[in-house]
Amino acid sequence: MSSILTDGSLAVVVNGMTFPNPFVIGSGPPSTNATVISKAFAAGWGGVVAKTTSLTDNPVVNVQPRYGKLNSPSGDSIGFQNIELISDRPFEDWEVDFRKVKDAWPDRILIGSIMECYDKSRWQELASRCLAAGCDSLELNFSCPHGHPESGMGAAMGQNPAMVEEVTRWVVEAAGGRPVWAKMTPNITDIRIPARAAKAGGADGVAAINTILSTIGINLKTLRPTPTVEGHSTYGGYSYRAVKPIALRMVGELATDQPGFAISGIGGVTCAVDAIEFLLMGASTVQSCTGPMLQGFEMVTELGEGLGAFLAQHSFADVHAAIGKSLPYFTTHHHLVELQAAKKAAKAEALANRDTEWGKKDFVAEAGNLVSSKD
Repeated sequence: MSSILTDGSLAVVVNGMTFPNPFVIGSGPPSTNATVISKAFAAGWGGVVAKTTSLTDNPVVNVQPRYGKLNSPSGDSIGFQNIELISDRPFEDWEVDFRKVKDAWPDRILIGSIMECYDKSRWQELASRCLAAGCDSLELNFSCPHGHPESGMGAAMGQNPAMVEEVTRWVVEAAGGRPVWAKMTPNITDIRIPARAAKAGGADGVAAINTILSTIGINLKTLRPTPTVEGHSTYGGYSYRAVKPIALRMVGELATDQPGFAISGIGGVTCAVDAIEFLLMGASTVQSCTGPMLQGFEMVTELGEGLGAFLAQHSFADVHAAIGKSLPYFTTHHHLVELQAAKKAAKAEALANRDTEWGKKDFVAEAGNLVSSKD
């Protein structure tokens, strides 16, 4: 593990939580039990969002295969689709795992990811038990794009701002002052609307984005979509490199719309450059899930060393100094036209003062333009 990941030089404080570095494992297979979470922390990750849990009586049955890859013509993986559901483990097992992880890694941030049906008592029970078992904070999964939305959970809930606000308020009430983040779905016209609802419900921040509902492709021999399960498939969550431009835009919109609201940026983080871009767009932490699935937990070493070099290159005192630094350079298309017109006018004015430009237009008019005062 690189010392830069834990020596304090990359530390960030978000909603009162001190992360030794801003790199967080996103909820999913890389955080599916205490063993893999501990491996992530041993590699140097500053935080982990556990795989999404629900109460034990919520039926969860996964299928195989459940992943699909999209490769570029050169063979590089650029997209990844999954139809994996939330954790299929009994919640009681998770309570044991949360305690075990926090006992072993007290200096790291452990975030419980929770998802339930539209029932106050279930959300509050799940939240309270996660925190009692050692989780530092909670992430509300309003964003899983497949499986549970058909039963009114996940993205189906996250696409309903009124429900987002109400459920967030339920959990905040049960959290007793511990930080609560709402995880946003990108499968919506304007991601700012549910984020505003989450803030109105008392959320301390948002995580964005979750995966994009998609199908990875069709097998042209069998005519079946992939991943194929008994000859059939379903739309699933699209992630990895191909979604980063969309995720950056949405994080920027959220940061601009709600200045100071904590954002954990997610979407296609594969290297330090990706992570830095999310910070520059307003995220204070950066999550990666598909990245470590395909590259291993050790990818965090390059993330840390790359971020450290970037901060030194730009003389940023710390990570906080870099957050949101690119946002002022975004504007409207109309303003871009005005900026370009002003530059052209200034250039034309400068050229008009050169002897080489004399005579190209009406000579008398040109001379008159250079008179300082007129009768």
